[in-house]
Amino acid sequence: MKLVISTATREKLRSKHKNVTEHDILECFANRLGGFLDDTRETHKTNPKTVWFVAETDFGRGLKVAFIEMPSGEIVIKSAYDANYDERTIYFNRFDV
Repeated sequence: MKLVISTATREKLRSKHKNVTEHDILECFANRLGGFLDDTRETHKTNPKTVWFVAETDFGRGLKVAFIEMPSGEIVIKSAYDANYDERTIYFNRFDV
């Protein structure tokens, strides 16, 4: 799996989202217990579609990771940040984990 994180997104992850790292994101992909949910919010619609999931890093930091899977197989990270209660509830109830 090849992650693509733009310079602007890296800066957002560092400054706005409390230093989320590429390593944190990779751990979340590895530790994910459920599938992916479509981001259906009008302002977040993309082609290919944006999807998201909630998972923990190896140290227990629960992140919401939003990304686009390109036809080439590359994973383009749009955002990753500490998941809030509502996001966790939606995700874990959907996948019964």
